[in-house]
Amino acid sequence: MEGVIDADTRALLSADGTLDWCVTEFVRVVDARLPARVFLRHCPELAQTGESGPLTPTGTPVTLQLLGSDPVALAANAEQAIALGATLLDLNFGCPAKLVNRHDGGASLLRTPARVEAAVAAVANVAARHGASVNAKLRLGFDDKRLALACARAAEAGGAAELVVHARTRREGYRPPAHWEWIARIRAAVSVPVVANGDIWTLEDYWKARSLSGCRDVMLGRGILADPWLARRIRHWQTSGGERLPPTPWSVRRETLCRYAASKQADGLPAKFIVSLLKQWLNIMRGRDANAAACFAAIRREQDLHAFLEGLQAWSADTTDEAPEAQLTATP
Repeated sequence: MEGVIDADTRALLSADGTLDWCVTEFVRVVDARLPARVFLRHCPELAQTGESGPLTPTGTPVTLQLLGSDPVALAANAEQAIALGATLLDLNFGCPAKLVNRHDGGASLLRTPARVEAAVAAVANVAARHGASVNAKLRLGFDDKRLALACARAAEAGGAAELVVHARTRREGYRPPAHWEWIARIRAAVSVPVVANGDIWTLEDYWKARSLSGCRDVMLGRGILADPWLARRIRHWQTSGGERLPPTPWSVRRETLCRYAASKQADGLPAKFIVSLLKQWLNIMRGRDANAAACFAAIRREQDLHAFLEGLQAWSADTTDEAPEAQLTATP
C-alpha cells in the first residue's frame, strides 16, 4: 500500500472507530540507523504518542512497519522507532514489488525461512527489552507455496506475536483468487494468532475469507480504499446478528476523496501530487462502484487540482446498477 496509506488516509478511514489498528507504509531499512525525521514522516502519529503508542486522531493504534533484510540494521532501527514512541512493530515480508525484491527486501526473504527467523528475532529481541512487540506480514511464498508453512514457523520461532498472511505468493501478485484455505494450514502450523489478508472487497469476501482460513480477524487493504465503509459494514454485521448495511453511496466515496484532498492541501503538498494521489485512489474505487468508474473516465486526464475537484463534485447522482453483494445467512 506504498503511496496510499499515509497518516491522512489512516485518519480518514479510522474516524468511525471501526478499525482495531492501522499500519504505516513501510520504512525501508538498508544498512544504517535512520534519522528520527524518516520515522516521523512515515508515522506522524509518533509526535503525539501516549502510553499506548502512536494513535490516529480518533484513538486507533498505529503499527509502524519496517522492511529490510539485515538483522543488525533492523535491530538498530527498531531501537530508534521504539525510542520515538512505537510500541508495536511490523516486519514486511510480503511486498511483491520487483524493485524491492531485487534489493533483497519484502517477499524475497520468503525463499529462505532462516532469514525470516533471523530478521524477526533481531527486532523481537529489541522489542522485548522495551516492552514492545513485533508482528510479521507474510505471503504464501515467493514463486510457489512449498515454503509457506516453514516461513510461518520461522517467523513464530523468531518471536513474532502475530502473523498477517496475504493469501497469494509473490509470483501471483494481486491476481485473483486469494487462497484463503492455505491460511488455515498456516494456522494449524503455528500457535500465535493469524490474520487473513487479500481480496477482501465485500462483506461476502470477509465471510468467505474467515470461513476458509478459520481466522477471527482480517486485514483490509485495497478493499477499504474502494469502499470506505467496508470496516463499518463488517463491524455492523458482527454486532447486529447479521444485519446488512445498504450499499455505500457514491456521495461517501466522493466526500472521502475531497476530505483527503483538503488534508493534503493543509499539509502543503503541491497540487500536482495531490491530483496524482486522488487519481490513484479513485482508480481503486472504480472497480467496485459504477459512479466512481464513470467519474474516473470523465476526469482522468485533468491535471489542475481545482478543476479535478470540481469534476469530482459535479458527479453527484448515485446510480443503481451496482452489483449487489450476495446475501449471507450465517452469523459469526
